[in-house]
Amino acid sequence: MHKLFVSTLRTSAILAGMVAALPASAATLSVGAGKTYASPCKAFAVAKTGDLIEIQGNQTYAGDVCGIYASNLTIRGVNGRPKIDAAGKNAMGKGTWVVIGSNIVVENVEMLGAKVADGNGAALRLEGTNFTLRKAFLHDNENGILSGVNTASNIVIENSEFGHNGNGTGQTHNLYIGNAGSLTFRYNFSHDAVVGHNLKSRARVNMIAFNRFSTTAPGQTGSTATGKPSYEIDLPNAGTSYIIGNVIHQPALHDNPNLVAYGMEGASNPGKDLYIVNNTFLNDDSSRGNFVVVGSGVTTPILLQNNIFAGVGTVTNQSSAVQKTNYRALSPGFVSRAGFDLRPTANALVIDAASVPGTSATGVSLAPTAQYKHVALGESRPVSGKLDIGAYEAASSTTEPAPAPAPAPAPTPTPTTETYTACATEGQMCVFIGTRKVRYSSATKGYVSKVLTGPVLCSSSVFGDPAPGYAKTCSYSSIVQ
Repeated sequence: MHKLFVSTLRTSAILAGMVAALPASAATLSVGAGKTYASPCKAFAVAKTGDLIEIQGNQTYAGDVCGIYASNLTIRGVNGRPKIDAAGKNAMGKGTWVVIGSNIVVENVEMLGAKVADGNGAALRLEGTNFTLRKAFLHDNENGILSGVNTASNIVIENSEFGHNGNGTGQTHNLYIGNAGSLTFRYNFSHDAVVGHNLKSRARVNMIAFNRFSTTAPGQTGSTATGKPSYEIDLPNAGTSYIIGNVIHQPALHDNPNLVAYGMEGASNPGKDLYIVNNTFLNDDSSRGNFVVVGSGVTTPILLQNNIFAGVGTVTNQSSAVQKTNYRALSPGFVSRAGFDLRPTANALVIDAASVPGTSATGVSLAPTAQYKHVALGESRPVSGKLDIGAYEAASSTTEPAPAPAPAPAPTPTPTTETYTACATEGQMCVFIGTRKVRYSSATKGYVSKVLTGPVLCSSSVFGDPAPGYAKTCSYSSIVQ
């Protein structure tokens, strides 16, 4: 039986369950022109635990800066996406919204203009425990998101875009996650950081899956101005980390030749295992580059499996790294490299050439079940036959869809016989990729099951209690829903 993560780990599935279980007294607070509250901060000031705050979209709320103190809030843009422009103001010298309450969910907002005297302002400054962001667009701030040390906190960011954040010193980033319990970062588009990193995380556990890290070319039309990033992904203190199914692109103009950095500021997190599986790396620097650079304090061999490495440079500086069925070329064949349609063209060394991903040291499946779809969406990975190398299957489509809610990751082909894999004891985290049936069971008193997207907390608060007073465990199905 695997002991996975920490017992306090929460994910979006847990937060969704909490919202569903809100007390009957929870209120909906309406914000916008002609509504009860003229601005979001006026609603935050009176909100109570469990309230839903609906912010009318297609409106700009300028200078609306404040702290969010109540817990278990859902803050949601409706009827379009509201724009929150700091407009030269800040809360507490920290940023636009300072999230002090716990278990906060923010959905469908655009935030820009966070700037403070010390140069470290953030659109969202996280100080509470547990936070979820969905379908948001954070751009042109000193930091998009900034959080501090809170190893009890678990942060989920999905279906969101981050662009052109940073003050130019290299110390501010699109996202800067402090020493949290965990970060789940999936289906996002993070690009054009201003000298800083497109993602920096000191979290103890990182699940970074099915995202695009990129930069627009000078003069190219995009959602933000062109940036000059340093690392695409920086995990400076190591930690048990999964980088699965991402597009990781370094532009010709950058501020650091490394694409992914791991443990470069000291491997102080408990876990020191890194799994890099089925990604597509693109290095546009014509003379140098390191795809994955690893600090000297990391002695556990990293895993590099089924990745495409396109362009010049060194795959990794770690001599002990385990490298399996990767594909390396200056110019691999893609349907449209310039258009970021990165489906592989006919190549027997890529198509159906991947090895079967195994599991991590703690039993987490490393198989890619989805792939990034522009802009900030996820779609199923349509594996037909054997798995292809890289972030995309040859038969898939990566063209930009009309705006629509992000679909849940869809299934890969299911096995004919369903089996269950033990994943956690009560109070611990059951970790898997995709959506599966999960059983919460007592050895002698039966079980209850739910279909959930991993990871999930193995707890009666999530499943209900099938056997009060008895020890329970969790296991997940081999069939992806």
